[in-house]
Amino acid sequence: MNRSILRAAACIAFVSAALLVVPQVRAEDAANPDYAAIVAAPDRSDADRQVDQRRQPAKMLAFAGVKPGMTILDMAASAGYSTELLARTVAPSGKVYAQDSATVLERFVKDRFDTRAKAPAMKNVVHVVRDYDDPIPPEVKDLDMITFFFFYHDITYLPVDRAAMNKKMFAALKPGGFLVIADHSAKAGEGTSVAKTLHRIEESTLKQEIEAAGFKLVAEGDFLHHAEDPKDIPVFKAPVPIDEFVLKYQKPQ
Repeated sequence: MNRSILRAAACIAFVSAALLVVPQVRAEDAANPDYAAIVAAPDRSDADRQVDQRRQPAKMLAFAGVKPGMTILDMAASAGYSTELLARTVAPSGKVYAQDSATVLERFVKDRFDTRAKAPAMKNVVHVVRDYDDPIPPEVKDLDMITFFFFYHDITYLPVDRAAMNKKMFAALKPGGFLVIADHSAKAGEGTSVAKTLHRIEESTLKQEIEAAGFKLVAEGDFLHHAEDPKDIPVFKAPVPIDEFVLKYQKPQ
């Protein structure tokens, strides 16, 4: 075999090896998103960046384990702050369903979600207007994740069947799927009694209700914990950072 044939064979072997490596690198990048870069995207609004200081979104996304290609339901999406971050993270092939009730949208959100929805970052978002105790369209199944951020306490004083809601969230997840839920902490023994006045809920109460639907607790985040919070002040008026808990549940395989 002459040298030119040998060189050609070596070149083909090198290219073939390179083609095998590239998909592996891309898969690794997809499995480990740069959450800080997602949060730092230059087209995010100044208002959202202000919220970032309190919400620590890069840590939240990492704790949740949001990945490109996922299908996620964002419960109580409100004006879409978390929805947009989730949409940016699951892009380009993933999808986010942003749920809220018609009553909450009309009374509190107004047109803020619709305005946000016009942004390119929201192109993979589907707005779902349904009651909280029946939040998921029948055609939506095998979700990778459900997020429920800082609104479960409000559900407790609204005319919502929470047990039904939790069971429907459980049913909509694929086996092994996750529910990531965060809320403002109330004092031990207060349960849901201060949900409307202080906008807080006792962590153990929320855990009991979620776990009654079949969810299994797999992780707890302490990155929003603030021991200096006396937990006796409404969250919107507190002079110190609010103590908040973050929980990650899984639907058993």
